Amino acid sequence: MDVRKSFTCVFFCVFLWAGDAQESIPQSVLNCCEGDVLFLLDSSGSVASYEFSRMVDFLSELLSPFSLGPDEVRVGLLQVGTEPHLEFGFDAYRSQAGLQVALQRTKQLKGDTNTVDALLMARDRVLKQGVPGGARPELPRVLVWLTDGVDPGEVQEPMARLKEEGVAVLVVSTGHGNYQVLRDVVSPLAEDHLYFVDIDDVNIITEDLRNAIIEIIRAERLQVKSVTTTTAVLEWRPVLAGTGYYDIQFGPIRTGGSGGGGGSGTSPGTGLEPFKKITRPGDASSANLIGLRPDTTYTVTLTPKSNLEFLNSLSATFTTQPENPPQPEVQTLSTVTVSDSTSNSVRLSWGPLLPNLIQGYQLEYSALPTGRLQVVTVSNRQNSTVLTNLQPDTQYLVTVSARHFSGKERAMSVKVCTQEELPALSDLQLTTVDNESVQLRWRGSADGLRGYWVTWERGHTQRATLYLPPNLLSTTLNHVPRSARVCVSPVYRTARGEGICCTA
Repeated sequence: MDVRKSFTCVFFCVFLWAGDAQESIPQSVLNCCEGDVLFLLDSSGSVASYEFSRMVDFLSELLSPFSLGPDEVRVGLLQVGTEPHLEFGFDAYRSQAGLQVALQRTKQLKGDTNTVDALLMARDRVLKQGVPGGARPELPRVLVWLTDGVDPGEVQEPMARLKEEGVAVLVVSTGHGNYQVLRDVVSPLAEDHLYFVDIDDVNIITEDLRNAIIEIIRAERLQVKSVTTTTAVLEWRPVLAGTGYYDIQFGPIRTGGSGGGGGSGTSPGTGLEPFKKITRPGDASSANLIGLRPDTTYTVTLTPKSNLEFLNSLSATFTTQPENPPQPEVQTLSTVTVSDSTSNSVRLSWGPLLPNLIQGYQLEYSALPTGRLQVVTVSNRQNSTVLTNLQPDTQYLVTVSARHFSGKERAMSVKVCTQEELPALSDLQLTTVDNESVQLRWRGSADGLRGYWVTWERGHTQRATLYLPPNLLSTTLNHVPRSARVCVSPVYRTARGEGICCTA
């Protein structure tokens, strides 16, 4: 497998850029893929307007290289707020020009972060295959969740159900939130599908995220699977709709002569067997290739034959297994995981633990993008350690290296993030104004403060909320019943700090 200024400027700049960019986009991205990609964008009040604008610009750049259309990539955008809002569905745009204009017209919803309801809409309406406006059958489906990490709710169960139904889940968090929750909801492998990045640096993950999406939805129309010493299975996406037939020719790759894939007979002096030919009916999607030679590279060509239209041939190469395949090398370092993240420390664990093969471990880490490199050495009988004295709210690149007794070395890298410091609110004062009104005053001036959440009871079953900017340190609440619980919490970039509650 990168802040929006005025609307007019962005509209014309993006529109003209999208038209010119198609000429410079590499062929590896153009026409590369088939699939439906839904972006779940946090549009709630916990996201600052600047952050939301940056994320929309990031989506614009991320999607610009893809070819859109009913037989290629389709894109949808679902916004998270108090109520989920489908900004546009999969059938809305078939060109980059239309998609780019639609993205720049996207307005923030504000309100609560009701991610769970948005996931239910995504599962039941947008990503459901075969329903009007839903995803296409038998094609990859991808959900990319863009969140600031602030109180996402109980998302594990709906995310798990989406993955069970075949949806690939990727997450981009511009805060830190609950790392374990985000790690649990993404599709394996987490290091390829989970991204933590500051909103000002979000452009640095554009290529990595795009490549991760491409890896899932790449159009592998002709695939060779289950290769043994003498057999292989050929699979393809049906294109004949039950009419006509498939002509399949396969044989060893020639080292001389014309080297083509058609015809029969051996190349002069090669001693290789002739090309073989088989046919399969128009409703088939696989074929067994038999009688192959061990440890030999073959080429195979699939030609759809139809009286209704001309269809291009598809080709692939593969190598059969040797008769005595070499034993796989023992994987002395195959997993590196991160847990117990605080504002100044993280725990890293790795495995498997093989002290008879490993002399010791070395951890190198530095703050991104240009922090000082630090090194920690760990014994061969230890498979975890805690990195301390880290900077709060900072992303680090950590490389774990296993040094073998044989002199070899195997290394794996992972990005880790420390938590943001979240100072608590202090000195909340509540004064009664009249029978149904109260005035609140508090103190709060911590660095990084984004605002305040005020919540209060309006009855036995009703609850009201209010979001205030960081410069306001008081407010008046109306229609507050007697003995109602009133709470004020500070909101930071990645999460809420500890608040204070009073009884009216």
